[in-house]
Amino acid sequence: MLGRTANGLFWMFRYLERAENTARLLDAGLRMALTRDHTDAADEWRSVIVASGQKAAYEAKFDEYVGSDVWNFILRDRDNPANILSTFEQVRTNARLVRNAISTELWEAINEGWMQLRADMVRPVAQGNLGKVVADIRRAGMQAHGAMQNSILRDAGFHFARAGTLVERGDSIARILDIKYYLLLPSLSYVGSSLDKGQWDNVLRSVSGDRAYRWLHAGQIDARGIVEFLVLDERFPRSLAFCHSDLRDNLAALERIHKNEVLSTELMRKADMRMNDTTIDDVFEQGLHQFLIDFINSNSAIAAAISEDYRFVD
Repeated sequence: MLGRTANGLFWMFRYLERAENTARLLDAGLRMALTRDHTDAADEWRSVIVASGQKAAYEAKFDEYVGSDVWNFILRDRDNPANILSTFEQVRTNARLVRNAISTELWEAINEGWMQLRADMVRPVAQGNLGKVVADIRRAGMQAHGAMQNSILRDAGFHFARAGTLVERGDSIARILDIKYYLLLPSLSYVGSSLDKGQWDNVLRSVSGDRAYRWLHAGQIDARGIVEFLVLDERFPRSLAFCHSDLRDNLAALERIHKNEVLSTELMRKADMRMNDTTIDDVFEQGLHQFLIDFINSNSAIAAAISEDYRFVD
């Protein structure tokens, strides 16, 4: 497969995952902000901006964290090149560039999703419409993923698309887990309080893991249990362990297809071995923050190696 096509498939699904994850983060932020007073709501909106990696751009334009400013900045603001509308446009642009490598069903899902989102955000989004817009973003992503799973050959293109999804998902989950908790928890005196439990519940909602976690843990909100679920439980498709395991399989498939040993697969094997040998006690002994930073750095190195190994061309 040409490097340009591989690059387009990889980044098409990275951008798709990024748009979905940001929408989930925004939805969880709204839920929390509506239950807080003005000052705490501003802190919640600030955490959404920080977790989405848009703090510098936002503060260059706004002095305060007001809900309507935050969600419109994230969704559609032209001064924010990372807004969701622009991100989904990148999904569509990459899909058009690799049109011959994807199915008609996948192209139609992406194109229809783009047209719906553009219509949703033709003007600033009011609070009453925010829920629908977020739902449309998530639906567009799910339809594209469904079209890929059900209409694409399991060839190199499929594995590049999955690799892009899993690299982005792992990065996003690690950043949300790190930032949402450490930024928002005011002090150690809150540990075990209703505020602490609310923040952990918000972390679960940010990654669409609240129902799965409650089903497995009889509804008990426990920091240790949630970290173990989001980091080490391979049954949950958004855990770090699942992302590692699935990414390992897709990179191994690419190596077999190309009949060539590459750095990205070797880095992935080492990272996967570290994850498999890790227990929840190890995570807390090292420190959750440091564990997540190490994961993010390893994940970034693997992504860079994929690009180099397969000669991605922009």
